Amino acid sequence: MYSPAIGTGPTMEYLGQTGLDALRGADIIKVAPQKYSSTVEYPTTSIATNFKDVAQVHLADLGTQVFYTSYGPFDTHFNQGGSHAKLWIDISEAVDCFFADLREHNASDNVVMLVFSEFGRRVKDNGTGTDHGAAGVAFVIGDQVNGGMYSSYPSLKPEHLTQGDLEPNYDFRGLYSTVIDKWMGLDAVPIVGGQFEQMAFI
Repeated sequence: MYSPAIGTGPTMEYLGQTGLDALRGADIIKVAPQKYSSTVEYPTTSIATNFKDVAQVHLADLGTQVFYTSYGPFDTHFNQGGSHAKLWIDISEAVDCFFADLREHNASDNVVMLVFSEFGRRVKDNGTGTDHGAAGVAFVIGDQVNGGMYSSYPSLKPEHLTQGDLEPNYDFRGLYSTVIDKWMGLDAVPIVGGQFEQMAFI
């Protein structure tokens, strides 16, 4: 059905096989919407559409274990007061619909969602926004999650900041290790590059 990649050598063979696998995967995923039916009405935002697509594939039971999507931009150097709130509303509505959809199909017990940012923001504003900063926040969501705030809330006192940034109080690799080890049942050490303190949310 698909032609081999043109060219020779290990790199071309790898790229060719990756391309063929992606095309075959796309063919498999096409059946997901055909099997899908739900009374949940998702918002029209792109993140909600992405979550609906994930729900369709998950409910089609195609064997996919990890899904990834992104949303933004959260790079709020200006107009943070308006755009930042809107972004979080979009995400919260999409997450709510996603889990409502899974629960409608009795398919939420085996799903954990990790919401994270690749970087934080500085404490002091630059006028109407904030610049890149250290430390950040992450949310773990799911019916099997022991809810609550883990680690400690960072101090905003100037003497407790690190060059104007929040002081990180928990290594994000411990968060990843918890999900990988306790939820996925895998050895997290070679994946995150060491042993890190895990949390009790699972």
